[in-house]
Amino acid sequence: MTRTEPAARYAAAPVAAVSTPLPVKMVIAGGFGVGKTTAVGAISEIEPLTTEAAITEVAAGVDDLSHTPAKTTTTVAMDFGCITIDPTLKLYLFGTPGQERFGFMWDDIVEGAIGGLVIVDTRRLDDCYAAVDYFEHRQIPFAVAVNAFDGRVEHTLDEVRWALDVADRVPVVVFDARERGSVRDALLVVLELALARSGG
Repeated sequence: MTRTEPAARYAAAPVAAVSTPLPVKMVIAGGFGVGKTTAVGAISEIEPLTTEAAITEVAAGVDDLSHTPAKTTTTVAMDFGCITIDPTLKLYLFGTPGQERFGFMWDDIVEGAIGGLVIVDTRRLDDCYAAVDYFEHRQIPFAVAVNAFDGRVEHTLDEVRWALDVADRVPVVVFDARERGSVRDALLVVLELALARSGG
């Protein structure tokens, strides 16, 4: 065997090893205006699909805009994006609508998901109770991500955990929905949790 043969063999090996990344579904949930669409847009490697509609006078009378006065649109069906984690894994991200009146869509959106990221605005924690309850009752692995609006949060993570009454096994982290790296780190927390739950 010549000295060049092994090199040639290894050079050819990656071509045979290339395969399509495993598709994995993950849900991004939370209350109205907490940053779900922003998070999907920040991390997606494709132009995200959004179903944004203008906030009408009627909707403004129902949805609390006091903490998001500049918000002019809202998600009425879902957001969609994707990110390749590594050559073996690709995350497909589905963002839920935040308003309870669109809750009937959740079962279809969440079906087949390995886990969820519940985004929280600490100025209005009660807006995310529905999302937390949904994942808990269906025993879907999830993490709580506190969105650092204006670079700060109103409560400590221990206070958030206590207020939401989530189990110790549920990770509670701080992130910035506008920052790609921060969103990635939060999603990886959910991914690791889901893999641990499945024994992977």
